[in-house]
Amino acid sequence: MSDSTPSSSDPGRPAPNLPPTGGPVSPNDPARSWNVACHLAALTGLFTVVGFILGPLIVWLLKKADYPSVDHHGKEAVNFQLSVLLYSFGLGVTSAFTCGLTVPLLLVLVVAQVVLVVVASIKVGNGEDYRYPLTLRLIK
Repeated sequence: MSDSTPSSSDPGRPAPNLPPTGGPVSPNDPARSWNVACHLAALTGLFTVVGFILGPLIVWLLKKADYPSVDHHGKEAVNFQLSVLLYSFGLGVTSAFTCGLTVPLLLVLVVAQVVLVVVASIKVGNGEDYRYPLTLRLIK
């Protein structure tokens, strides 16, 4: 008896837990290293002011055509860094009007940015998909 509803083992239907990057990446695949590099490149911002955005942007632009998963992770990393930039700008403007009352929030944002980049790098290095919280999806 044939059932018309597709099962989760149906090859034409993606498994529910697979990332939108085309499936899991094997540990020896160079794409996994580039996926991690997309996220970790943001830490160059600790040494240069523009590195938070330029690091992931450069990795993404260089390798997005070679690996579909790098395209996905690069967009995610750049979107997160752009979101943090916008949130920082908003907190900076707000701080000017509140005589610096939002400066502690700005410091929390910077710490959260570094922590989330490290968490994303670890998860992606383990072959999992990661989406940053509170990220504006500016690049689709």
